[in-house]
Amino acid sequence: MAMLADPPSTLKSFPHILDNPETLPKTLDPFTITTSAGFLPLACPPETLPDGFSPLESLLSRLPALKDDGSPGLLATYELGPAVLAELPDLTTELDKLVAADGKPDLYSIAAVFRDYSFLASAYLLEPCWERWVKNPDDGYGLGREKLPRSIAVPMYRCAELLDIPPFLSYAASYCLFNYTLKDRFDGMNYSNLRLIRAFEKGHDPQSSEAGFILTHVDMVKESAALISGTVRILNALEQSRVRKEVNSGFREVIGGMEKVEACMEAMWNNSKPTEYLAFRVFIFGITSQSMFPNGVVYEGVNDDHPMSFRGESGANDSMIPLLDHLLQIPMPATPLTKILHEFRSYRPLPHRKFLSHVASTAESVGVREFSVQDPETVFLYLKALDHVRSFRWRHWLLTREYIIKRTSYPTATGGSPIVTWLPNQLFAVMDLMLSVYDDHAVRMLAKDSTTTNGDKLSDHYKSQLDEMMTLVRDQKVKLAKEVEKWCKDRGV
Repeated sequence: MAMLADPPSTLKSFPHILDNPETLPKTLDPFTITTSAGFLPLACPPETLPDGFSPLESLLSRLPALKDDGSPGLLATYELGPAVLAELPDLTTELDKLVAADGKPDLYSIAAVFRDYSFLASAYLLEPCWERWVKNPDDGYGLGREKLPRSIAVPMYRCAELLDIPPFLSYAASYCLFNYTLKDRFDGMNYSNLRLIRAFEKGHDPQSSEAGFILTHVDMVKESAALISGTVRILNALEQSRVRKEVNSGFREVIGGMEKVEACMEAMWNNSKPTEYLAFRVFIFGITSQSMFPNGVVYEGVNDDHPMSFRGESGANDSMIPLLDHLLQIPMPATPLTKILHEFRSYRPLPHRKFLSHVASTAESVGVREFSVQDPETVFLYLKALDHVRSFRWRHWLLTREYIIKRTSYPTATGGSPIVTWLPNQLFAVMDLMLSVYDDHAVRMLAKDSTTTNGDKLSDHYKSQLDEMMTLVRDQKVKLAKEVEKWCKDRGV
């Protein structure tokens, strides 16, 4: 009898990756990776908390500056802080009740509790900055509160321990990817069917710019399943058969997924108005490298009451582009800006971190880039995948420029990175790799009289696309360098 080959390392390391998310238990981390849900949670996040957390639920329902009924909320009157101190008990013992039938922690419910505590924590700490910004937007943010009450700090910290994430408002586990629901459960993940669970500024209003900002990210990440599926196909093929046709099919799946991701991303301009972003942005700043918290923040009852510091919510914590960074083996420069990129990794959900780490090490061991540059068709698909990373990062730069850089002189992004230079650090890296691969491999290979796996002539099928692609890359690299130089000079950086 012939011996069966060992399953690929991805299937061994991630046994649920091909499973139907609906069949998986609530004891798993809700961000467990599957080729169906992608980087979204396995199921729609809970809208409400268990009964034991009713004091927390009450505060959150009154928290937004504008409540659903049109009346002012606690943030509108700057009364959230006093309300927290007067109304919220320490509900840590309620967390022990969040268990499944087998006695294991119900991580799905615990993640919802974490989301809500982190929302309240950010609102509490940054309420004084919000008040100052509302009364005089040109006067800076001032100082936030330096102590987080035990009633928030201890249960939030306990949730963070169970989920193995930092105890602060984060992109996936709090503000964006675990903060949506569906208006109609049977209408699917259409953008028009997405609704917020929590918000700082205008409650559940689906037309608000805050809703547009959050839900556009959800809309983008719903397309991440194709990125994961294509990645798994590429790595599995290179670990086992090294059949080029299968690798190329995996690249096509990744490219098709990125086309949809970027189409959703482009809708940000309409879904969230650039002129309104800075208002709710106040509440998604972190502690690290922010002028509002020069001494860090004391979490009462945690860490012996020594001040702590965490990075803020940032779209840079999304896992889609880092996945492609690792799969395509894009080298990043050895700069302090790249060090921040590495720090952001710890703010992703644990399953995301494990999967990205696995992709990075496996892509290195099987030589994705080396394999890709040895064939005319594969090198074209590899360059096209790289071009989507460039295109995504270019859009991110344009959004950052129009929503933030042109509208405020505050030098630091919500995650604690330098607002002008951080995104270009990664954008230049992918442009440099594209130029290198094109000059060193693609030009020579596409000059050969060869055909694709479909029988098309490469010279006819790809050359014009690559010429147009690389012309844009060269032009954008020059344009970006001039823009960064200009903004740095204007700001004295």
